[in-house]
Amino acid sequence: MTNRREFLLGLGATLPMTSLAIPQAGAERASAQWNVLFLGVDDLRPQLGCFGDGFAHTPNIDAIGKRGTVFRRTYCQQAFCGPSRAALLTGLRPDTTHVYDLNTSFRKAVPDAVTLPQLFKQNGYFTQNVGKIFHGNEIMNDRISWSVPEQLNMVTKHDQYVLAKNKDLKDEWHKTSSTEIAEVPDDAYIDGRIADAGIKALRQIKDKPFFLAVGFNKPHLPFAAPKRYWNLFDRSKVPMPANPHRPKDCPPYALPAYSELRSYDDVVDSGPIAEEKIREILHGYYAAGAYTDANIGRVMNELERLGLASKTIIVLWADHGWHLGEQDYWGKITNFEVSTHVPLLISVPGKPRQHTDALVELIDIYPTLAELCGLQAPAALQGTSVAAHLNDASLPGKKAAYSQYPRKEASTGGERLMGYTMRTNRYRYTEWRRMNHSIHDVELYDHQADPHESRNVGRLEENKKTIAILSARMHHDLSLPVYSNVTGKESL
Repeated sequence: MTNRREFLLGLGATLPMTSLAIPQAGAERASAQWNVLFLGVDDLRPQLGCFGDGFAHTPNIDAIGKRGTVFRRTYCQQAFCGPSRAALLTGLRPDTTHVYDLNTSFRKAVPDAVTLPQLFKQNGYFTQNVGKIFHGNEIMNDRISWSVPEQLNMVTKHDQYVLAKNKDLKDEWHKTSSTEIAEVPDDAYIDGRIADAGIKALRQIKDKPFFLAVGFNKPHLPFAAPKRYWNLFDRSKVPMPANPHRPKDCPPYALPAYSELRSYDDVVDSGPIAEEKIREILHGYYAAGAYTDANIGRVMNELERLGLASKTIIVLWADHGWHLGEQDYWGKITNFEVSTHVPLLISVPGKPRQHTDALVELIDIYPTLAELCGLQAPAALQGTSVAAHLNDASLPGKKAAYSQYPRKEASTGGERLMGYTMRTNRYRYTEWRRMNHSIHDVELYDHQADPHESRNVGRLEENKKTIAILSARMHHDLSLPVYSNVTGKESL
């Protein structure tokens, strides 16, 4: 797309790289001792027992946390499925992959990129994809990453519902009910069948060194799950959104006009959503999360039964978060905390059980697994290994974690902007940049005083120095032009 490419280049995006490939390692296994079970979950917030949510029912995910490290402050690189997964699986930021939507392959910008599973494949591992790992369409899938064709990676409307009233309507793209409760077995929905396929794959590859990626769709909309998972929760006690109001003084485009939830027939197009409906939606999100947790548990149980747990690294990640009414929004595709903050759990046999508050990014998973398994990762990776944190949770993390999202600004005639956001220990700072690199607007949220990001204080005179320091650091870390004479060496 020429216009998009011009926009990215105008924003200072990294040019396509052609030196990302590493030598083919042949059929012999690397010297590392580990298999990898790579568990991805779509739209999963850190709404889990191991993250302190007492209402959630996630015993199987919590069990992974009890055998490894829970990274409590992990951030995606863009709060949208395709771009986030492209970044995670290549170890490259969106401005390098040039993936910002669901219709672009990272191989257009970086044709020689070696993906995470591809690296394992090149080093003698059997790599297999069951479920949603790359985005799950023909454009964004990456066949060469896998030893065998992907399974159950493309989801249709018929996979999302089981009730005829929801399945048999206008067309594949028509939205019906935002929730569904059905008295059916787990494999009536796609994620139950993904768990079945993951179990079957484990049985078939148990005697090979493997990288098995199993990706679950729930709790992605519609919030649908077998009835028994809904029965785990009392709807009247579902926690309501902590901050249901739009942040004061934030730019209009910080939260898009489009809301994923409001595209469903049973939710009003605009205006307040009735409390009863909000409770149903939140109940559905918890139920869908519990359903995914059960499917993860089935795969984990098979790993144990086959005697593979003692020689398998387990990684559980989510592609991005989701606004469940916070800041008067229902969906992803923002630069706010609830949209960019994701769960990450890494379990390596023999490593201590622990939690860490170190700042981590999803692009750090690639170099971490390469280090743990003794593989030579491509030099161009933009993440940083956190393998050392698996031994010592007290180690400091990054100074900042970065995400971004593009917008069109209606107030300036549809001008294209890129919103870069950084999360430090205390602040969330967002910079909206024009095509000519100049800064259009900024946002600043002080998590020490305002943990729910309810007010943008970026326009206050008293915060000018703070913004200058954060801006300088952002521009240095992301190689963006600097519009300040502050060096960024000061600490915040």
